[in-house]
Amino acid sequence: MSGGRPAGERPAGASPRPATFRELFAVREFRPLFGTYLLSTIGDELARVALTVLVYQRTQSPLLSAVTFAISYLPWLLGGALLSTLADRFPRHRVLIASDVARAVLVAGMAVPGTPLPVLLGLLFVVAACGPPFESARSALMADVLDGDRYALATSLTNVGSQVAQVLGFVLGGTLVAVLHPSAALLVNAATFAVSAVWLWARLQRRPAPDDGGAWEGPRSMWRDAAEGMRVIGRSARLRAIIAVTWVGTLFGTAPEGVAAPLVTQLGQGEAQIGVLLAANPAGVTVGGLLIARGLTQRRSEQLVPPLVVLSLVPVLLAGLVTVWWAPGQGAYAAVVALLFVAGLGAAWTIPLNVAFVQAVPQAYRGRAFGVAVSGLYGVQGIGVLAAGAAAEGVAPGWVIALIGGLGLLAVVPPLLGYARTQGHVAADRPTAGPSTS
Repeated sequence: MSGGRPAGERPAGASPRPATFRELFAVREFRPLFGTYLLSTIGDELARVALTVLVYQRTQSPLLSAVTFAISYLPWLLGGALLSTLADRFPRHRVLIASDVARAVLVAGMAVPGTPLPVLLGLLFVVAACGPPFESARSALMADVLDGDRYALATSLTNVGSQVAQVLGFVLGGTLVAVLHPSAALLVNAATFAVSAVWLWARLQRRPAPDDGGAWEGPRSMWRDAAEGMRVIGRSARLRAIIAVTWVGTLFGTAPEGVAAPLVTQLGQGEAQIGVLLAANPAGVTVGGLLIARGLTQRRSEQLVPPLVVLSLVPVLLAGLVTVWWAPGQGAYAAVVALLFVAGLGAAWTIPLNVAFVQAVPQAYRGRAFGVAVSGLYGVQGIGVLAAGAAAEGVAPGWVIALIGGLGLLAVVPPLLGYARTQGHVAADRPTAGPSTS
């Protein structure tokens, strides 16, 4: 599966320098794809706060409020790979617009005062089910309209924007809930989806549905499409290696979040310091992602994936040892936070690996392949956090963190060797439409 030029890549002879933000925002279709993503993310976080408060107000049940918060992730786990096939069955701009219109209507229905709780939770699940096709179509379309280096920069910028949008959404949601009724916050969320749909409708190019070139015969179904996407991944050593690195690296990279609270206690700090500890890794990812995407070409950043993966895990091991060996106090806590920030810098390996994954998937299968990858990511994140929490029931949190880092360094070696052997492979297919240039 090597030899073909990725969709939208610069022609031969072009300068290999990294893309600039000016070049990125000069792409006409990137602006609505990026802007609506931020808008929807703010609205999603706002709605999570509003619904959690609304359910707690009605039931006084912490468990039900937590379930409400978690429902939005269930569709990815239960049917993300299946729902993501819609991004390859229909024109991707239509999938984006239809998903936003559906969510605007459903969220507006959730804002109706007195809606029964079972109906409210059911609507929330349906709203969340619009996420996999939307995100798969958005990711695939970003690869259609941007070349390799600009796509890498866009991925980094989207990651940074996502972090900022989540903070804004939580703050705005808390403010609206405190000043107004939770239903008002839900109406604001519905408005964000409506604005997003109009923006996408007005600014995206009309492209046909991806064409697989007749590679698969017989009637199509969502189940068959999902299976075909898995086969595409299964038959490619490059894709298998990329997904293995991604899942294993993410499994051990996010597991420390499961013991953040007891770790802070072992370090002799209060509850207020938990948030800072949890923010250290994402902050590192944000800074590292910008440095890599803006300062390096895609080829060079791909070569740095193995050392970056190691960098993302060694500080986790050291943070655990610091917690165990140092006396509790501000010094030990500050050292752990600094180490987790450095681990986040290394975790920016996700950006070049994301681009490599897109380049290795045939254009017609990007939506469903993205669905398989992301569904697995949600699964391994949950497994890692739960396993860390379970281990901390009988072992000191510091030793759990050290064990996570040490086991992660061992477990990631085979996937990294497979990644190194397949480096340079891209999908050998022709895109159905070229990249946007203005």
